[in-house]
Amino acid sequence: MASERQTDTEYARPLRRIFVGLLAVVLIAVFLVWRIDSPRVERFRMAVIDTVVPSFDWAIAPVTQATALLDDFRSYARIMEQNQQLRRELQQMRAWREAALQLEQRNAELLDLNQVRLDPQLTHVTGVVMADSGSPFRNSVLLNVGARDGLVDGWAVMDGLGLAGRIAGVGQRTSRVVLLTDSASRVPVVVQPSGQRAMLSGDNSAFPLLDFVEDPDDLRPGDRVVSSDDGGVFPAGLLVGEVVLSRDRRLRVRLAADYGRLEFLRVLRSRPLEEITSTGELILPPEVDSAPETPGPEGETPSVTGIVTPNIAPPLAPVPDAARTDG
Repeated sequence: MASERQTDTEYARPLRRIFVGLLAVVLIAVFLVWRIDSPRVERFRMAVIDTVVPSFDWAIAPVTQATALLDDFRSYARIMEQNQQLRRELQQMRAWREAALQLEQRNAELLDLNQVRLDPQLTHVTGVVMADSGSPFRNSVLLNVGARDGLVDGWAVMDGLGLAGRIAGVGQRTSRVVLLTDSASRVPVVVQPSGQRAMLSGDNSAFPLLDFVEDPDDLRPGDRVVSSDDGGVFPAGLLVGEVVLSRDRRLRVRLAADYGRLEFLRVLRSRPLEEITSTGELILPPEVDSAPETPGPEGETPSVTGIVTPNIAPPLAPVPDAARTDG
């Protein structure tokens, strides 16, 4: 038994060595065939591929199916994640929708209580930003609307949310808008809720300065800034932004308009306010025509027209004692 096992081992070792040597030679030959850059070898490689690869479809099919299954699983995981994110956003939107409905109802109630009459002349025209003519010393854009659309210098320009600038130059088909960040821009504003009036001054930075504040100590970061109708330049109540405190401890405004994506701008058609020239008899009473005094006889008080003398009886004279009777 031991001799037979030793004989098998002696035959197996040479066969194993021969097999390993042949495998190494085959691998080296395949490597050389795939590495040689020759037209004949290239034709030989293509012929081998055309002959061998179609016959291995049954072997490649499981790998292909496993890869497709893995891709489907990853796609399903992404879809589940997106579905959960959409559900969270939908829940948040429902909350915002409810808040918006309540605010709209509250606003309607307040407008009805105050009997507010909205200005029917405050309409708008929307234009497309054609080019940005800004520079380190000027911040402005060009619109594709002009005099043919009824634009006038000085009208307020807004983006989708806040005040962006004003019209400063009108052509027949185009107009130029000076942004609030321009160094030549000066806009009167009101800071809420304190109600203080100030001047928004551009300095070619993203956060314009808040100058000429009555009492800066009453302002807090986050206070709402809206436009003022002082000087008749802008309509009152347009959203401008919120108050921020810069590193140099100066009051600035974070603008509500998105200057990074100014694609469409809305120009507000505003009309000048009607001036009241008459006092309307609110200060002075109406003048009364008075007749001149006429002198009367001696001993009599001169009568004045328009003055009524009260009807007062003269005092009773004393009764003499002889006239008194016991009865």
